[in-house]
Amino acid sequence: MEWDGRKIIHVDMDAFYASVEQLDNPELKGKPLAVGGSSKRGVVAAASYEARKYGVRSAMPSVTAARLCPDLIFVKARFDRYREVSQQIRDIFLDYTDLVEPLSLDEAYLDVTQNKLDYPSATIIAYDIRRRIYETTGLTASAGISINKFIAKVASDYNKPNGQKTITPDEVLPFLEALEIRKFHGIGKVTAQKMYQHGIFTGADLKGKSLEFLAEHYGKSGAHYYNIVRGIHKSTVKPDRIRKSLGAERTFSDNISSEVFMMERLDQIAEEIEKRSAKSDVAGKTVTLKIKYSDFKTQTRSRTVDHYVNKKDDILKIAQDLVGQEKFRESVRLLGLSLSNLNTEDKLQDEEPVEVQLEFEF
Repeated sequence: MEWDGRKIIHVDMDAFYASVEQLDNPELKGKPLAVGGSSKRGVVAAASYEARKYGVRSAMPSVTAARLCPDLIFVKARFDRYREVSQQIRDIFLDYTDLVEPLSLDEAYLDVTQNKLDYPSATIIAYDIRRRIYETTGLTASAGISINKFIAKVASDYNKPNGQKTITPDEVLPFLEALEIRKFHGIGKVTAQKMYQHGIFTGADLKGKSLEFLAEHYGKSGAHYYNIVRGIHKSTVKPDRIRKSLGAERTFSDNISSEVFMMERLDQIAEEIEKRSAKSDVAGKTVTLKIKYSDFKTQTRSRTVDHYVNKKDDILKIAQDLVGQEKFRESVRLLGLSLSNLNTEDKLQDEEPVEVQLEFEF
């Protein structure tokens, strides 16, 4: 494995939404908490570590979470507040490097190969960032430090919460070979089960498979798996991530059973997309309608036009055409609309890995 000299940190806030709620309301500290709606159609957006002990996880139906943890406290999400705290954290990152790639409000990659403070060690920078986050916000963060984004991401989960792990260039291959395959970032439950059937349980097992074998059984992902287990991941930290889609969706407390009611809800969703588009200064040529039925089966329909749209009336007209394409099944529980093929994609560029001198300690 050749190291190109990069030093990457992945910072991940600990149970971010739930931790903000516990910070703002001390009475919630130490208690099992879920951010999200408590209704029968509610979904957990985030769970405190106290709730996670009971098996409560994000994206879990609220009724399931309440069954697992009878004492679970539900609080409504306050995204304006989360964005406010996230910006404070982002400002701290920028004191060290301009190469910051946010993944969401609560995590980001930082390339600190050449940092503003001339610190010789990425490990020291990660400690310093986590200290300042705690002093500024009262919240804890975890971090992973390594030679590329993939390994840094895996490492950040290792000593959670409120910890960090550094994987130096010499440690990369032994670390990956010993790693359980389900802990590889990007390998979900379905893929892991498929790998188990092929006798792949650890990184060493994965490394033992040829490129031809992986391509045959895992398609385009095969080459990715072949590379990452060898410590090869050349994706650079992109400080200006280009948005590729923008959307909104709604889950209903009562199922919808007529097109009239569908259009009423889609009117509200299209209005929300117009607001988000204006805020982000984006428009798209493709409108996608998402329909989820009461049996949880999902259907999508899309239409691409020859001009950019981001106004409610234009989006709604295309949505109406999509609704009328074919008769929908009754008992719709969720509707969503999204814009893609955005005007921002004109700005996309392929970037080459940064080549630097190996002159600092890790």
